[in-house]
Amino acid sequence: MESIFTTVSLWLFLALLSTALASHLRLSSALVEICIGAAAAAVLESKFGPGSMGSDQEWLRFIASMGAVLLTFLAGAELDPRVVRAKWKEIGVVGLLGFFAPFLGSAAVARFVLGWDARASWLAGVALSTTSMAVVYAVMLETGFNRTEFGKGILGACFVNDLGTVIALGLIFAPFTVRTVMFVGTCAVAFALLPTVTARLTALYAHKTAAVRTKWIIFILSGLGALALWSGSEAVLPAYIAGMVLAGSAARDEFWVRRLRTLTVGFLTPFYFLRAGSLVSLPELVAAPAIFALLCGGKVACKIFGLYPVISIFRRDPRERWYYTLMMSTGLTFGTISALYGFSHGIVSRQQYSFLVAAVIGTAVIPTLIATLAFMPRHLLARPMPAPVAEGTAATGSPELSSEDRNGLGEE
Repeated sequence: MESIFTTVSLWLFLALLSTALASHLRLSSALVEICIGAAAAAVLESKFGPGSMGSDQEWLRFIASMGAVLLTFLAGAELDPRVVRAKWKEIGVVGLLGFFAPFLGSAAVARFVLGWDARASWLAGVALSTTSMAVVYAVMLETGFNRTEFGKGILGACFVNDLGTVIALGLIFAPFTVRTVMFVGTCAVAFALLPTVTARLTALYAHKTAAVRTKWIIFILSGLGALALWSGSEAVLPAYIAGMVLAGSAARDEFWVRRLRTLTVGFLTPFYFLRAGSLVSLPELVAAPAIFALLCGGKVACKIFGLYPVISIFRRDPRERWYYTLMMSTGLTFGTISALYGFSHGIVSRQQYSFLVAAVIGTAVIPTLIATLAFMPRHLLARPMPAPVAEGTAATGSPELSSEDRNGLGEE
């Protein structure tokens, strides 16, 4: 137990350091946490040996995974159904091209430039086809774009992009079994019942028992996540759809979403982003930077050439086009999951896995950094989407505190 508390203290210190640096540099905390994680892992492993940072401990992997699940749920909850209906063409076209362009381009680079075998090349295409929902949502949240139709459109396109990645991984490498059918069927029933059951629990217990809605959501996400892993899928996929299903409830209850966001961003996601950075082997990158540059640069180039002309149809301002394109060029969650799947099943070697993970994390850092520093469309933040009037909202527009919000247990 002492070692666990020591590790937690170290990681939370790194999270605090990342927050302070992000504030001074005016960058996303998630971006800085990835960089700090990579640097800390390199220093600690050079001094105390491999594994000294504790990134592969089972309990820490769980905390990081739960952070990704809850962050993905919150991203889905930000998707206003009205925006999805109004922007379905943009979301569909950008999301599909965002998947196919880097999928085919990165596979070609791995096969014909790096000389990898066919299966390893297809796995590279899958791993580098993603857009990181975790990074994009974290940036949208910190900048305020999650409240604009621009940001909601990016989040919708991210979901379509990552859905393509999950389907491709399953069709090319994972067997379609009865477990897959059971997973899809159970999720369909759960999503159909979720709004009604959530509303009923809220009416019965939300103003009597502290944080019952938060407990309910974590229970649902954990259960669906366990079922997803059992079926060979990933826990973050049902989390995003669950967030979309409850987007209406989230819009009506800002205080509940704020508490859940505090738990997620304040404690869980720093472990996720720091761990993602710690997986990068800096010595291997230094030894063979050309392979990293080809994989990382190939993915970003495919995203840009595939998406920028299409995004230009929907966004006229050059800053908006470049920011949209670069945020869609990020990768992290599904990319590292796909790379780990390939290594665990003998599709790629350990060296190939290291380069894939490094390239995936590189695309989480480099495009986000460029987008934030050079192409931030700040003019859009001056006109956020009007929020729907929630029940119990006063004439001033400030939601009234429920008894759960007023008691000390539920406040931030």
